[in-house]
Amino acid sequence: MFDKIIKACVGILPEKLQKLYYKYEEQLMYAFFGALTTLISIITKLLAFYAIPGERPWESTFAVAFSWVCAVTFAFFTNKKYVFKNETQSKNEFWKVFVSFYGARGITFFAEEAIFLVFYDWLGFSKVIVTFASQVIIFIANYILSKLFVFKKERKETIKK
Repeated sequence: MFDKIIKACVGILPEKLQKLYYKYEEQLMYAFFGALTTLISIITKLLAFYAIPGERPWESTFAVAFSWVCAVTFAFFTNKKYVFKNETQSKNEFWKVFVSFYGARGITFFAEEAIFLVFYDWLGFSKVIVTFASQVIIFIANYILSKLFVFKKERKETIKK
């Protein structure tokens, strides 16, 4: 359904913009769903921060972990279907991609934890500023890891005889 909506919207664009869209479709779709994932992450993180009354030493760890689970679950399915168009043929293939995706996101999870530990907990920066700044860093790192390791296209070598 979403595919049809996108194709209809792209179809009404001038031809030059259509060509640009199709040339950069993967990056544009990643940016679109990445923005939605970032929004989910920010909202759930801030909800977690403000749902916990008072200042707690574990507050940032809980907020980042909660938002991570929500955002990564959304990102996995949208990246798999709409961004990288990964069509797994078996349960084993699905689980391999699933574990790879969550593993890659686990790396950026710990990077985000470190960012919060340093800039919020130790240096006292605003949790809102650290939230937004960390999202930019994590957004870029997630694309690189997904593109190069999780949803990499298998290169089919042709044998010349």
